[in-house]
Amino acid sequence: MASFNKVILMGNLTRDPELRHTQGGMAICKFGLAVNRRFKDGQSGEWREEATFVDITIFGKRGEAFERYHKKGQQAFVEGNLRLDTWEDKNGGGKRSKLYVVGDNWEFVNGGRGEGGGGGSGGGGDWSESSAGGGGGSEWGSTPAAPSQTPSQAPGFVDADDTPF
Repeated sequence: MASFNKVILMGNLTRDPELRHTQGGMAICKFGLAVNRRFKDGQSGEWREEATFVDITIFGKRGEAFERYHKKGQQAFVEGNLRLDTWEDKNGGGKRSKLYVVGDNWEFVNGGRGEGGGGGSGGGGDWSESSAGGGGGSEWGSTPAAPSQTPSQAPGFVDADDTPF
């Protein structure tokens, strides 16, 4: 039976991205994303919001670019896949596990809470290197570019206030 593992998230960073490098030079960027779900409470009929906190890891040049342009409170759009790490607890607590997202692509999102909320669509980082597996190019280019336009000047910009839903 075929499988499909794809995650698309948009939310606010819960902390500044943390960038580290392996001994081999591979960049590893880790950060948290808060994603809200809005729903109507079945009993009271009132609208409520519930936050889900997701840990995300982006490898390679994409991770370096993400760390360069994002900070706590800003919005981000991330595409990736789910991964499950399992290990034995050092203190004899048995098996432990953690579900997280490995980001493959990201884009700037207008309207972040932090200063400089990012650029419009297509302003994301360097997508020329595939994630942990390495190799393979992409249609997105090979060098990160700083946003040179304000979000409203970016090609294809749509103001969220103009959205009918």
